[in-house]
Amino acid sequence: MSTLEHPRPEGLLPNPAFSQVVAASGSRTIYTAGQVAIDEHGALVGAGDLAAQTKQVMRNVGLALAAAGAGYADVVKITTYVVNYRPEHRVIVGQARAPFFADRPPPASTLVGVSALALPEWLVEIEAIAVVD
Repeated sequence: MSTLEHPRPEGLLPNPAFSQVVAASGSRTIYTAGQVAIDEHGALVGAGDLAAQTKQVMRNVGLALAAAGAGYADVVKITTYVVNYRPEHRVIVGQARAPFFADRPPPASTLVGVSALALPEWLVEIEAIAVVD
């Protein structure tokens, strides 16, 4: 496992939902493709439900990480894309994502509102960067 530091930069608001900065040391960097709410059979999980889709997306991120020998504890940065983003979506996504980073400082995070993803039924897409030894 890599060594991750989560400094608290003076002058930046601390946020329990994400880290403002993560410093990582390790020998391998892993980049996942953007994951969406489809299962191993290609079926959509959580049609029209942002929370359900976010949970499935995070499960898919975990599967992608595991294939490269990493896990959620190794994630240093995630980027989340939400279709037709509204401020109330931040809480929905944050609550669905939080259990995957429980008991550890969360990664650095960016949330981006987009007009669409590759298929119209997809509401959220998440990509991750992890560092491992």
